[in-house]
Amino acid sequence: MRNSRFLLILAFLSLGFSAISLSADKDKPKKNTRQDGDRTQYYKKWLDEDVVYIISSDERKVFKELKNDEERENFIEDFWNRRNPERRSSYNVFKEEHYRRIAYANDHYHSGIPGWKTDRGRIYIMFGKPDQLESHPTGGFYARTQSEGGGTTSTKPFEKWWYRHIDGIGKDDVEIEFVDSSGGNEYRIAMDPNEKDALLNVPGVGLTTAEEQGLAEKTDRSIFNPTAWNDPDNPMASMMRAKDRPFARMEQFFDLQRPPDIKFDDLKSIVTTHITYNNLPYDLRTDYLKLSTDRALMPITVEINNSNLEFKREGNFNKAVVNVYGTVIGLNNRIEAEFEDVIAIEYLDENFQEGKSKRSEYQHIIAVRPGARYRLELALTDTNSKNVGTKSAGIGVPKYDDATLQASTIILANMISEAPITSNQLEQYVIGDLKILPNVKSEYFPGQNIKSYLQIYNVAIDQTSLKPSLDVSYVVKKNGKVVEELQDNAGKGIQLVSGQRVVLLKEIPLTGLGPGTYTLEIEATDNILTHKVSTSTVFKINPPAAPAISAVK
Repeated sequence: MRNSRFLLILAFLSLGFSAISLSADKDKPKKNTRQDGDRTQYYKKWLDEDVVYIISSDERKVFKELKNDEERENFIEDFWNRRNPERRSSYNVFKEEHYRRIAYANDHYHSGIPGWKTDRGRIYIMFGKPDQLESHPTGGFYARTQSEGGGTTSTKPFEKWWYRHIDGIGKDDVEIEFVDSSGGNEYRIAMDPNEKDALLNVPGVGLTTAEEQGLAEKTDRSIFNPTAWNDPDNPMASMMRAKDRPFARMEQFFDLQRPPDIKFDDLKSIVTTHITYNNLPYDLRTDYLKLSTDRALMPITVEINNSNLEFKREGNFNKAVVNVYGTVIGLNNRIEAEFEDVIAIEYLDENFQEGKSKRSEYQHIIAVRPGARYRLELALTDTNSKNVGTKSAGIGVPKYDDATLQASTIILANMISEAPITSNQLEQYVIGDLKILPNVKSEYFPGQNIKSYLQIYNVAIDQTSLKPSLDVSYVVKKNGKVVEELQDNAGKGIQLVSGQRVVLLKEIPLTGLGPGTYTLEIEATDNILTHKVSTSTVFKINPPAAPAISAVK
């Protein structure tokens, strides 16, 4: 998490420190005592460094609400006791092993930052030594495996860690690849097998077998075009392992972020303070996309009118800063996800007045359990004006299975474009190989076009053509009456096809439609399985005109 700590709930709790006990004999030297400042740093280090990867959101929340050092010391003792596999022993195997791993990570994985902060350090601290480790500390010549496309190339330094099984995430055969792209011993988890290829952007060299035979181009590789691995005509796709596909790697990345599951029977009850503020208005939307039957992606998107923010001049820039803090809480009152971030918006003097009339978006993507219900608590603070806005929203995540035709939510977008080659699959607005800037309020103006994004799941593939046979209709209604209808029976709107999902893109003109509230219904028919799925969303056409949207990066 970032250094800026924004916890709205705690801002209104008084934190007191109990007095340090004094020895009856004032002449005796005091032992094991720390000044208040040292105590604060000690507890901060324990929370944000020592146990940052293994403490649950519930435990973190409780610890931050403790009132004095005695409670904190008792909490820390109980924290380690809960994880001790030998409850009757005074020797805590888990605690000793945890600190040994931290020391090992700091000794072996430092790279300008402490080893415990690095990707390798985090994985080692959480899951221990891998069952197998393949290391290429200097990179150089590399013969690709068949699943990577074969052929030879030269690589950046990289490592592959393999775990037979990882408890907590319930995964077998877990392979994690780390790549040192900078050459400074800063290994990071790779989201694509091609990230280690040093010759990736050099024409004519470091080719795969299919590329050497003229059957494919480098642009067909998944790092440039994730959809290529789902294209039956791509000769490299058939060799790729399922666990290396973009969505599979994304699912594994999210799984590896979760701290190990612990039962919390002895945790103190959580005190929740509900305070509502409305002096920083903003709009919010959530969408749901299937990762697997037990994992779904939930992009949380926020839109703010820049005119509601206070800008301060810094050098040649006019800058506004908004702190974001959010939690996703389950029905059992346990925090399933917690995030914080900083939105920075700045304009030069010559662009400032125009920028003030615009709106800015921010997005955070989390993984949730399909079929579960949550409560999203979100708070934003304008650091210049100190204005605060809070929202609480109920969330019902759709349940996914592998037997019926199903769909994601319809994302109405202000912009859909190809994601830059350098984009991380976990960046805001990036879904697969596309960058999608949602229209948070689903509001348009006469003459604009609707840009819709939809995923369809469990579509059958014709074994002759190796393509789906899908009829799609787009129907716009007002007051229940059809005012516009478009058919796509040739699959022109299909942007991606795989065994798990079909992505549909459609641009719908609003020509001739006046102001009012409308419904967009999308119905897909699988002609092979004769299954249908229908989903809808509401949008509004406003009188002209409106300020432009700018994404906050």
